[in-house]
Amino acid sequence: MSLFRMMNIGYSGMIANSFAMNVIGDNIANMNTIGFKKSRAVFADVVGSQVAGWVAGSRQGIGTEVQDSEKMFAQGSMLSTGSSLDLAINGNGFFVVRGDHNGINSNYYTRAGQFHVDKEGYLIDVHGLRAQGYGADDQGNIVGGVGDMYIGDKSTPATVTSSITMNANLQADVDSIPGGFDVADPDNTSNFSNVVTVYDSLGNAHDVTVYFTKTADNTWDYNVVVPGDDHTSGTDQICAAGTLTFNTEGALQSQTTTMASDFDFVGATQDQVIDMTFGDPIADGGTGFSGTTQYASDYSVTFQSQDGASSGNLQSVYIDEGGLITGVFSNGEKREIGQLALATFKGMGLDGVGGNLYTATKESGDPSVGAAGTGGRGGIQTSMLEQSNVDLTEEFVNLITAQRGFQASSKSISTADSLLQEVVNLRR
Repeated sequence: MSLFRMMNIGYSGMIANSFAMNVIGDNIANMNTIGFKKSRAVFADVVGSQVAGWVAGSRQGIGTEVQDSEKMFAQGSMLSTGSSLDLAINGNGFFVVRGDHNGINSNYYTRAGQFHVDKEGYLIDVHGLRAQGYGADDQGNIVGGVGDMYIGDKSTPATVTSSITMNANLQADVDSIPGGFDVADPDNTSNFSNVVTVYDSLGNAHDVTVYFTKTADNTWDYNVVVPGDDHTSGTDQICAAGTLTFNTEGALQSQTTTMASDFDFVGATQDQVIDMTFGDPIADGGTGFSGTTQYASDYSVTFQSQDGASSGNLQSVYIDEGGLITGVFSNGEKREIGQLALATFKGMGLDGVGGNLYTATKESGDPSVGAAGTGGRGGIQTSMLEQSNVDLTEEFVNLITAQRGFQASSKSISTADSLLQEVVNLRR
């Protein structure tokens, strides 16, 4: 009898709207869950067999059902955290993590980028799953395939000093010193001096002094002296020397070497060569003004650098938009130590397994894994977390709609029941 069918139709509406309210309730409960993506219930009508008297080919509706709970992967807003290992994806893609979750060891995919370094030095998420990415060699080149992202005890080897660059102004109106520089009496045989820290083959630091001595108008000698405590000879030694000449406008005309560079530090590799650069001499095609000059103003060193460094341990890291992980070391060096990988899918039929984690399915297809910002993948935002994409106002409206749908379906059942009661009463 059609009245019983009407009751079943109402029942199907109550079940479907009840399921929808569960979905909405789950969205609301996770409104503050980092990386959470809201779902929506997908309703479909249910059609029965042909009914006598109906138009040929037509079928009578016998209710509704929920075919699926569909994830909505719209972008969530960004939350600034201040932690360099909090990461958010701006655009398409998922972080790839690997490990044991609920007893299954596999690759998982997530938008929740709350990472930290564990005691073994691996970058892990809140579940202890290891972030996946590409490693780097000692020169900072990204190499190899995707694997566990290790950043723990990275270090940089010592770098021997091979060059010194110094820009200064040598005061033009000082007196020349007859006889030139004498390493046994440097203070009285030089006009100016400056100390530079350099590094030997072991990464040991040594202070060497560059002495400037005016020998004639527009002509200066430079002598680089290593103190006896640091030199294998045990006495102060000139280890590099040369001459600087200037034109009448104060520009560096030429730089010549009068003594080949030869630094013999105690306990280190001998015959260390350190090139000296004082600017862009006109004789070498430069302007003569962008480095060392000779003006009447006071002596001053405007720039000084050298290319050596001691060994260093990893102090901190930062991650750029492309997922490149740069390490900052105790010796001031910076070097790429890895790159995070992101995964994208042709389909979005991922299977949620809890903990903001997803696994690939037949509907999603296999992941395409690569660097952020390539192949349609989004960029990575450092010190940010992606918030839930749940809109609370929208969910409340949906909740009211589902509630009314439930109530209306229940009314069809009570109406059918009243009609059946009338049929029963016909016997009286």
